[in-house]
Amino acid sequence: METASDGREGLRRALTERYDLIVLDLLLPGLPGTAVLESILARKPDQPVVVLSALNSTRSKVDCLEVGAEDYVGKPFSFDELLARIRARLRGAAKDPVRLSAGRLMLDVVRRKADSGSGPVSLAEREFLLLQELMKNAGRTVSKGHLLAAVWGSRFAPESNVVDVYVRRIRAKLGPEVIRTVRREGYRIDAA
Repeated sequence: METASDGREGLRRALTERYDLIVLDLLLPGLPGTAVLESILARKPDQPVVVLSALNSTRSKVDCLEVGAEDYVGKPFSFDELLARIRARLRGAAKDPVRLSAGRLMLDVVRRKADSGSGPVSLAEREFLLLQELMKNAGRTVSKGHLLAAVWGSRFAPESNVVDVYVRRIRAKLGPEVIRTVRREGYRIDAA
């Protein structure tokens, strides 16, 4: 567990570190908590954030939830309730995520759209499945054989170029730097 003493430090940490969940107070020195929340979720839309605040108006709660906060706990609060809500959010995050991210690349698994920083792009079925498999393995090189089995069910011979064709299609939509080719090994999406 880490803490930050003001909004600027909290935002810096949230954007440069990886956290399973962030508990954010809205009344922070240096930078308002609402600005911190908006900045975090603009850059890391899949980051779970639970707001903990003395601002108990319905408007404040609705605004934070609509920006993308996972939950809103008003002060005064029961510590047991806060822990239960945090555990519930962490359990939910452990299940299949609605969004995958790796660095600045984001994949919305519900809408089947990807965004590499230039806005959401729709993907065809196999493009989506291929990108999803690579993102689930972000930071690791994935062999063409593994991708053939996971995405096409090994209906193609190992020497088939179908993976290469779909990687080119994804790169055309999202940019050439999104998927790296690792010679004689496969493909990779960098985790950061």
